[in-house]
Amino acid sequence: MSNNISNINKSNYTPQTTKDTHIQYIKGVGPARSKILERLDIKVLNDLLFYFPWRYEDRKSLKKINELSYGHIETTMCEVLSTEIVTTPRKRMKIFEITASDKTGFLKSKWFNQPYLARYFKKGQKVILSGAVKGNPYAGAGLEMENPDFELVGEEDRFIHTSRIVPVYKATEGISPKQIRTLMFNAVSNYLFLIEDYIPEEVLKRHALKPLDWAVKEMHFPEEVADVNMLNNGSSPAHRRLAFDEFFLLELGLALLKKGEVLEQGISFKTDNCLVNKFLNSLPFQLTKAQHRVLAEIMADLQRPLPMNRLIHGDVGCGKTVIALVSMLVAVENGYQSCLMAPTELLAEQHFINIHKMIETLGLRIVLLTSSSKGKPVDDISEGNAQIIIGTHALIQEQVKFKKLGLAIIDEQHKFGVVQRANIRRKGFNPDILIMTATPIPRTLALTLYGDLDISIIDELPSGRKPIITKMFFPAQKDRIHSLIKEELTKGRQVYIVYPLIEESEKLDLKSAIDGAEALRKIYPERRVGLVHGKMHRNDREAVMTQFKSGEIDILVATTVIEVGIDVPNASLMLIVHAERFGLAQLHQLRGRIGRGGYDSYCLLMAYPTFSEEAKRRLKAMEATSDGFRIAEEDLAIRGPGDFFGTRQSGIPDLKIANIIRDIKELETARKEAFDLIEAEPGLNRYPLLKENLQKKWRGRLELIKS
Repeated sequence: MSNNISNINKSNYTPQTTKDTHIQYIKGVGPARSKILERLDIKVLNDLLFYFPWRYEDRKSLKKINELSYGHIETTMCEVLSTEIVTTPRKRMKIFEITASDKTGFLKSKWFNQPYLARYFKKGQKVILSGAVKGNPYAGAGLEMENPDFELVGEEDRFIHTSRIVPVYKATEGISPKQIRTLMFNAVSNYLFLIEDYIPEEVLKRHALKPLDWAVKEMHFPEEVADVNMLNNGSSPAHRRLAFDEFFLLELGLALLKKGEVLEQGISFKTDNCLVNKFLNSLPFQLTKAQHRVLAEIMADLQRPLPMNRLIHGDVGCGKTVIALVSMLVAVENGYQSCLMAPTELLAEQHFINIHKMIETLGLRIVLLTSSSKGKPVDDISEGNAQIIIGTHALIQEQVKFKKLGLAIIDEQHKFGVVQRANIRRKGFNPDILIMTATPIPRTLALTLYGDLDISIIDELPSGRKPIITKMFFPAQKDRIHSLIKEELTKGRQVYIVYPLIEESEKLDLKSAIDGAEALRKIYPERRVGLVHGKMHRNDREAVMTQFKSGEIDILVATTVIEVGIDVPNASLMLIVHAERFGLAQLHQLRGRIGRGGYDSYCLLMAYPTFSEEAKRRLKAMEATSDGFRIAEEDLAIRGPGDFFGTRQSGIPDLKIANIIRDIKELETARKEAFDLIEAEPGLNRYPLLKENLQKKWRGRLELIKS
């Protein structure tokens, strides 16, 4: 078989083979293997062609055994001389060992608890081994590898599995990376010509993008790029073309959503409201310039006869709730209902408590609707008696009917996503939508995830806020921690102590909030220690939080229920126990509970060794900055785009090749091209193939969303 697969072989092609042919009918698959491939989300021929390697190995010039370097990951081809299964005397562990040679030296390889490998390795078998080279060069024991990746090599494999840059595919039980590579070689050789370019030719020319079939071939079996590092870091021309395609289809969908919203009829609200003025005058503080700016943007949206679709995002404590409440009051004064949807019952409850207190003097009826609400206020909502409704996803259940919904506010949008946004919009006649997130999002990400929204940023904290001093501690430094706590309590301040679990878990050796509260009562017998957690009844939780706010409790021991909502200006110190177990965004949210009183505040991160490199990066980022936007960028760098905003829930297509950080230029280019194209050709009627690929990528979500 030729090393070069540029010349397409159509001999296996039959007229009925298409990109959508079921995978079992492709040469080398069959019914049994097709079930295995379905676990990798490979169902049809097109899925196979677009199932790309996760890394590459340079096997053009495999190293000889005598060229291998200690401590480095190396790849070599050698011949099996002998095999052996060794059982350790104490733990009775079975270790499979082989000794191999390539005439320049000997290499021993070991696999732990995998005795079945003896079936595959026979004397005289050629094998490629890839792994970290170990062994003591001075002890005369020779070179070793532990649990190396391996491939058995036959003469017929030479041009697919060796003598080239080799693609390595993620596999699953029942099929090896080598078997997938053989399948892929046959698929690319026989069916590559079925791949059609669907992006408009003028766009490809403008950005000097390579043809799609060429990019697919190069991704699988690189011939024009000889640099394995360029392939592994995703910077080859093939990667660039495929990343552009993913971004282009993503941004086209977002552009269509935005275009659709512009064409809809919405509600035009009057904004010269005495209710709003009365509320603003009752506040014990002045709005910041950033709050005034964002409020002006929202008011302009509310006046237009089009549905508002706006995202407000800003740092913890920047005052989003006040802005949301002012918007709700505009709708109420115009005779409409407003609702606020939060992702958890706790968050919904906190909003209900806070908003209820802020508007109780205005004579409005506010209700809470969650799945566990007693005496659910569904009738009050449908009859219009409730003007402001706070709730969870229970608000979008079918039995919940609004009398006249004019404004829907969604908190922590990235936990809901595009589909839920569409569902809540159906509860009224194109109500205005306002989305709040307390997770600052780097601008590019905001444009990507919320490309169909207008974006407002509250980039200013209320006056008097000081940066919070954050420092990491270890269990051996408990005395220092207690001395800092005592110092703040002596000044008349209050303290939060946050634990990750409510009760001690046998599986995870974490300090629990309940045990922690007991211990603290013994350490600080003269202080009042309170406890609050998610399993408490709402009224009990509210009572404890009220006591803490009024100063009746000195130390509040809590789980992450205090991540949102509770504002205690006198609290100046927070200790987070097992800080290494928390996510970066969550740590930053928790820290935002202190520093609200205009004096120095401290966040102490108690970390228990040993923790991962990722956890270390999170804790270092917390020490380095209090800026939520910088925290968000670091969080994105650590977790990667998919995890950062949970694309699986968000309703937007997954990105398989493109990386938002690495491919930022492609993202910005694709976004501009996509929005320009939808502006010029909203129906995409001149581009039927593009339209078809767009619908497949969004899996019908564009029809689902009537915006």
